[in-house]
Amino acid sequence: MNKRAALKVLASLLGLSGTAGLLASCSENKAGFAAIDLTGADYGRDFALTDHNGRARSLKDFAGKVVVLFFGYTQCPDVCPTTMVELVAVKKLLGRDGERVQGLFVTLDPQRDTPEVLKAYVENFDPSFLALYTSPEKLQALAKEYKVYYNKVDGPTPTSYTLDHSAGSYVYDAMGKLRLYTRYGSGAAALAADIKLLLQQ
Repeated sequence: MNKRAALKVLASLLGLSGTAGLLASCSENKAGFAAIDLTGADYGRDFALTDHNGRARSLKDFAGKVVVLFFGYTQCPDVCPTTMVELVAVKKLLGRDGERVQGLFVTLDPQRDTPEVLKAYVENFDPSFLALYTSPEKLQALAKEYKVYYNKVDGPTPTSYTLDHSAGSYVYDAMGKLRLYTRYGSGAAALAADIKLLLQQ
């Protein structure tokens, strides 16, 4: 094989390896999330809620940030506080990028979760977190839009009921597009890694 032919073969091999690298990179990006990829989902598109400070809120208010949205209630004994603590850990793991993460807690219990209760609850975890609420009637439509399950379980007194509810969180990218669903208990490290990928896009 002469020098010119050898160079052609080498160039072809380099081209193939470069293409393979690009394909591998695309494949890795597509499958790189630990959470469930919801990109392109036709639900959970937006919300119209009120925060614990009385301000009307929708996704556009958080442009430029990755939003982690969780449905729960303040008297939840385990899943809700664990999720909030995990989100605090996520922000710490991200370092300065943690400032570009917005935690949102949507109450499924507007009867007991007053704005004052919600404010004290979320700020106990992180002052930047916001709690959101709506009327019981509108909450049903919101839960349907987000495919969130919740059910009242009566307690010994009329005000001591609990709620069975979905336990995952929705994650939006900095453009306000729904991207991920992270299951309860997935761990702060996995969510932090997913959010880092979203911030890089």
